Amino acid sequence: MSKKYDVIVIGSGPGGYVCAIRCAQLGMKTAIVEKRETLGGTCLNIGCIPSKALLSASEKYEEAEHHFEGMGIETKPKLNLKNMMKFKDGVVEANTKGVEFLMKKNKIDHLKGTGEIVAAGKVKVGSDTYEADSIIIATGSDVISLPGIEIDETKIVSSTGALELDKVPGSMVVIGGGVIGLELGCVWSRLGADVTVIEYLDQILPGMDDEVRKEAQKIFKRQGITFKTASKVTSAKAGSKGVDLTVEPAAGGAEEKLSADIVLMAVGRKPYTEGLGLDKVGVALDERGRIKTDQFFETNVEGIYAIGDVIAGPMLAHKAEDEGVILAELLAGESGHIDYNLIPGVVYTWPEVANVGKTEAQLKEEGTEYNTGKFPFMANGRARAMGMTDGFVKILACAKTDRVLGAHILGPNAGDLIQEVVSVMEFEGTAEDIARTCHAHPTLTEVVKEAALAVHKRALHI
Repeated sequence: MSKKYDVIVIGSGPGGYVCAIRCAQLGMKTAIVEKRETLGGTCLNIGCIPSKALLSASEKYEEAEHHFEGMGIETKPKLNLKNMMKFKDGVVEANTKGVEFLMKKNKIDHLKGTGEIVAAGKVKVGSDTYEADSIIIATGSDVISLPGIEIDETKIVSSTGALELDKVPGSMVVIGGGVIGLELGCVWSRLGADVTVIEYLDQILPGMDDEVRKEAQKIFKRQGITFKTASKVTSAKAGSKGVDLTVEPAAGGAEEKLSADIVLMAVGRKPYTEGLGLDKVGVALDERGRIKTDQFFETNVEGIYAIGDVIAGPMLAHKAEDEGVILAELLAGESGHIDYNLIPGVVYTWPEVANVGKTEAQLKEEGTEYNTGKFPFMANGRARAMGMTDGFVKILACAKTDRVLGAHILGPNAGDLIQEVVSVMEFEGTAEDIARTCHAHPTLTEVVKEAALAVHKRALHI
């Protein structure tokens, strides 16, 4: 059978389904291809959404266990992991069904199966071949492991397996001190596991502001997580009782033996391009296996496009969504724009970590003169009332123009607070613009305002 579409999107994660919706809104006959039984891709099924459900549930459990008494609430929480997992699964189901509804609402055909590009303008799904003027690859990314270490999703797990454990492990080693490792490490630490994070670099959260990284590690350590930085795992072998690991200093030296009930492999992800037929149709990849595209997201093969984790840039759902919308509008003859310097990053630990723009190290490296404004949550009335005073907001502004160049937040609701700064930076605003904007009292947003005031050394509450 052959059916003609204006657009076929391969992959139904945030980038793919949002792109499909925008294409349909703009009048294009659209189909979306998904090999899973449910729509939503990695993010909704086995990534962002289920991990945030467990993060939220475990935060509440940890608060009830350790912090409620200080607020005058006496309770004895009891963990029911089976029901917590049901809660997580319910959140996932609600979200994936929501995407299914959106596909129907926008009259987007859902083609179930693995999509393979058999020629320019042709996609094979199962035994059927479909034609399209434009093919958009939005297949996301997949987990990676270290050489010689096999992920079995039983004892050596990826993020997928870490979201499905049927009991709290006595001990867990997390290989990788980035976003995924810290988030899931925090979940299982709160629920009672003895968690050790091993990071190859000398600090956790690679690429983030150095001051934030150091302070975050101190806080997580106080919460009970053990860290081995500047260390590398050279072997991990699963046995009947758990996993035996060999760890060495990153710079070389004597090896150390560790053991754990569960090992979480969280060293990164790779573009998922397997089975797409890219080699057959001649789509070019770069040295890291990412699909090469131009500024309009088009590959070297006319009519084939790519967005999200399969192309260069941060592997973030919101980055993929924006690219999907822009590409849809470009295909409809409209204009689109994305500033990759203004894509916020968030770590959903507690306290949360969020950033946008340049770090101090980057500004120093490029020779840009800047001013720094910093304000602690400890000095904020709302944070005190919440009992959540760890962390700070830091704003970096150009010394000559006062234009905001970056912001780095460690603290409660950092992922929400960063958005004000993103919006100001999108419109090339200044620290003074934030400082002169009225912020409601008492709110956590006042910390952002105070940090902006601190850029010019006139913070009011410290």
